[in-house]
Amino acid sequence: MVNSTNKRRILLVDDHGIVRSGMRSLIELEDDLEVTAEASSGMEALQLIRKQDFDIVLLDISMPDKNGVDTLRDMQRIKPELAVLILSGYAEELYALNLIRSGCRGYLSKDADPSEIIKAIRTICNGRRYVSAELADLLANELIKPSDKRMHEMLSEREFQVFYKLASGKSPTDIANELFLSVKTVSTYRARVLEKMNLKTNADLTYYAIKNELIN
Repeated sequence: MVNSTNKRRILLVDDHGIVRSGMRSLIELEDDLEVTAEASSGMEALQLIRKQDFDIVLLDISMPDKNGVDTLRDMQRIKPELAVLILSGYAEELYALNLIRSGCRGYLSKDADPSEIIKAIRTICNGRRYVSAELADLLANELIKPSDKRMHEMLSEREFQVFYKLASGKSPTDIANELFLSVKTVSTYRARVLEKMNLKTNADLTYYAIKNELIN
């Protein structure tokens, strides 16, 4: 839905002020787009979408209090119709497929050309998904050679959430509290993740995530 000034309302979510400033400067050059709010954390972003209406959210993945994976899921729960474009420092092949499955409308690296970022915002605001050339290749490869998928790409949405948290060093109790699950359920997901990824310990998960640049 477009606001009264016929500009698309954008929420910028990134923990780096310089990134938000650069994105705001880029967007302000466009007559049909407007940054109406900014958030430096996932929790702050969730508070804003409860209080205000936005046409699109530009969401980072790596944030200190609540990562983009969890923030996206909570946004989908609070406002299922809200359009989200992931704009991340991580390349498409690392997260894009999992986050597209989780409900985002597009995924771009922060290294993308400014004109492509603007094109993606407009495409998504018009009710379509934005698929970059890199993401199109990933999707095509998934259809043609599903056996070539990396291990984390074979996880379900919830399994990927649990994997990411375990790899980041969180305990089953912490994960259970954050995802509103029982510790037993988290342990079940952990067992599935280890089995699917052919790994044995949480340390293996962390090593895999670091090696594949899923965490810093």
